[in-house]
Amino acid sequence: MRRIFNFFNLFHKELSGVHQAALLLAFSGIASKILALLRDRLLASSFGAGRTLDIYYAAFRLPDFLYNLSLFAVASTALIPIFLEKFSKEEKKAKEFFNSVFTLFLLVIAGLVVVSFFFLPFLTDLLGPGFSLEEKAKLSGLTKILLLSPLFLGLSSLVSSVIQSFRRFFIYALSPILYNLGIISGVVIFYPWLGERGLAWGVVLGALLHFLVQLPSLWKLGFLPRPTFKILFSEIKKLFSFSLPRTIGLTINQLVFWVITALASILASGSIAIFNLSYNLQSIPVALVGLSYSVAAFPGLSRLFLKNQRKEFLSYVYIATRHIVFWSLPISVLFIVLRAHIVRLVLGAGAFSWVDTRLTAAGLAIFSVSVISQGFILLFVRAFYAGGKTLRPLLINLISGVFIILASFLLPFLVKEFGWGNFLGRVLRLSDISEITILILVLAFSSGSILNAFLLWIYFKKDFASPAEVPPKAGRRRDGAFFQMFLASLTMGILAYLGLRMFNNIFDNRTFLGLLAQGGLAGLMGMAGWFFVLKIMKNSELEEILSALKRKFWKTPVVASEPEQLP
Repeated sequence: MRRIFNFFNLFHKELSGVHQAALLLAFSGIASKILALLRDRLLASSFGAGRTLDIYYAAFRLPDFLYNLSLFAVASTALIPIFLEKFSKEEKKAKEFFNSVFTLFLLVIAGLVVVSFFFLPFLTDLLGPGFSLEEKAKLSGLTKILLLSPLFLGLSSLVSSVIQSFRRFFIYALSPILYNLGIISGVVIFYPWLGERGLAWGVVLGALLHFLVQLPSLWKLGFLPRPTFKILFSEIKKLFSFSLPRTIGLTINQLVFWVITALASILASGSIAIFNLSYNLQSIPVALVGLSYSVAAFPGLSRLFLKNQRKEFLSYVYIATRHIVFWSLPISVLFIVLRAHIVRLVLGAGAFSWVDTRLTAAGLAIFSVSVISQGFILLFVRAFYAGGKTLRPLLINLISGVFIILASFLLPFLVKEFGWGNFLGRVLRLSDISEITILILVLAFSSGSILNAFLLWIYFKKDFASPAEVPPKAGRRRDGAFFQMFLASLTMGILAYLGLRMFNNIFDNRTFLGLLAQGGLAGLMGMAGWFFVLKIMKNSELEEILSALKRKFWKTPVVASEPEQLP
């Protein structure tokens, strides 16, 4: 019994050592991504890229929109500093503040869910204009169930802020894993029993587990939330002012996804599924590289700017950009060269057809072009926030969002009018597939991400980097590093492509193991060439990475990331 008690007590343990927390969060992130890949494989193999998955993914749009709206109250970056400030003065004040936020969140999210429920028939027409009446009825049914998820995930984000404040990272790390396990149970257990609604109930179960697993630790800390009539409006206003720009920015992103989903519903069956599956695959390097570096850089950037150390602030940002390019560029190249192998290995089973595979692989290639840009967006938004300029990234996000929406409407028309579809089909080796319009929507999104990153870069230099603060030598050194990375990545792409051709006659790519061996060895050939080029050119980023490994990089301070999206 003591061993069992000690095992469960481990989940409520405070991690005072930063290396322990770093290893735990890294393991959790990798485990969560692996489960996400398994989740997508089960969905793809069970249903293929057809109307069932179209309806399933479309049903997330409204709940995701509501969840992002709720971040005005539950964003950890805004809530934790205020909570800790209150707790440092008096525990009672911290509880009053937490209960105020909890009460206000419940009122707001409950109101949004109820209003959405009654307006669902109208919203369904906006979300799936290309669906039939029967399909809209299914979409409405799934959305009604999924409306529970922003409630549970919002509550989970709220309580996780307290969990993080007291460094209870075991529970924080476990939550996203349980969320994906809930979705997987929906496919494996609930779908055979409840049909398509079982998929939605699996998501709700995952969201509920994401929340419930944290309650025992919250109870042990003495911070179980309670509704209160004593709302601390002055503190809520302070919280709102911190989180409003971020909330609006994420809401704009959700509106973009809403429009793309609506347009994709008019296209061939499976278009929404292809967009989402390819987006999920490309989001892995964005999360592991772009998000990791931007989150790690944020505390240091804030500290340097507050100390008015402008040159060090700029140097910190430029170093982070070089490291994002260092990792993201070769990953993007590998994803483009090995796109078919990646999609076949992750998704290619069961009902997921060869046409589905080729379209998803093409979508992954187009998304991969903007992986670096998406990493830059995450970094520069935080750099602007650290520098006290929250309005600039919001306006740029609005501009890029409008661009994506306009491009999503206009590009399909222009492609059809000027016959560009044949050219796109030849480039992506899809000439024998008649309907590839969904890839134009992927292109619109990817182009908007590049525009967003470009504008953030331009205005960051304008707002923070005067010529006196950026000596020409530093600029030349940065450009030289980028050239080295480009040359190494180009070499990697060529070698990986040649490896595919060479191993094609050795391994049977009709089997999983043959496909894994061919793609894996080709990728290793490419990576060896990449490493060799950087090594002989004495690339500073490579040297820093090797030095960090020798120093045990996991002993660096950890900052848990705020929610960028649903887990």
